[in-house]
Amino acid sequence: MTKKRERLEVIYDILRIIQSQHNSIKPTPLLRYSNLSSQSFFDYLNELLKKEFVKEITNKKGRKYITLTDKGFKYLEKYKLILGFIDEFEL
Repeated sequence: MTKKRERLEVIYDILRIIQSQHNSIKPTPLLRYSNLSSQSFFDYLNELLKKEFVKEITNKKGRKYITLTDKGFKYLEKYKLILGFIDEFEL
């Protein structure tokens, strides 16, 4: 049985997906890659937008894209540091 992802891990996964797509992804593919229900995904996305971890950009054709902000990049950096700490001390 697989364990349920924790909130911070889900946020990390969403931000990592955006980063892996050259820091620009449409909401629908992000939803698919995040492996969340639609409601959960939009709850997380709204929280990330409100806290300015990501921003929504609309291009000239009216298509929306999600990109990371500096704060989002910093979260990824710090989360990786925490994971390294956990691995190093076998916690």
